[in-house]
This record gives sequence, structure tokens and C-alpha cells, in this order.
Amino acid sequence: QVQLVESGGGLVQPGGSLRLSCAASGVDFSRTRMGWYRQGSGKRRELVAAIFSGGGTTYPDSVRGRFTISRDNAKNMIFLQMNSLKSEDTAVYYCNAGVGEPDARWGQGTQVTVSS
Repeated sequence: QVQLVESGGGLVQPGGSLRLSCAASGVDFSRTRMGWYRQGSGKRRELVAAIFSGGGTTYPDSVRGRFTISRDNAKNMIFLQMNSLKSEDTAVYYCNAGVGEPDARWGQGTQVTVSS
């Protein structure tokens, strides 16, 4: 049974930083493409970062240079370091196992709110 558990969300002021974590179980983690998505109120869910089994990463222009995804294969975890946060980064952030695959699995989500 696949389980993805996110943590680290919260309220932060514009310009601040947060680090999200996702603990995975039930997946062949080191061989799985992992990622973070987000969904703001009234918006479609979008990919914000992905990391491949070989360590390569990809980001959309909206977060490139501000967000960094990483993985720890020994602990079956991924992380999302978010810097220079903006109000438009406010969303529920979801951990994903199997980015782009039809049987990709999702965590329950963690709320990130950027507000003064």
C-alpha cells in the first residue's frame, strides 16, 4: 500500500521560506520519479517540481530559482525548499509518486499560506 505523508506547511510572510517534506512507503522509491504539485483556490493543480531517479530535476518558470526539490533515497523522502515566497505561492501542496504516470499516487496535501 502506497503512503505519502507531507509535512512542513504553514503561514509565512512574503519573502520568507518554508521546507516541505514527504515520507513515502510502499513504493520502489529509488526508481520512482517523485514530485510536488500545488493547487490554489479556484485553480488547476500544477506541477511545481519533479526529481527523477537519477537526480535530475525540473521546474516551471514560475518557481525556478526559488524552489529546490531534493530526495533522500536512504530515508524514502523528498523535500521542497521554497524561498522568496510570494502570495501567489499560496496553495495546497501535494507530494506525488510517479510523476506523469497513469497510476501516480498522491499525498493528502499540506497548506502553504503566504501572507503578511
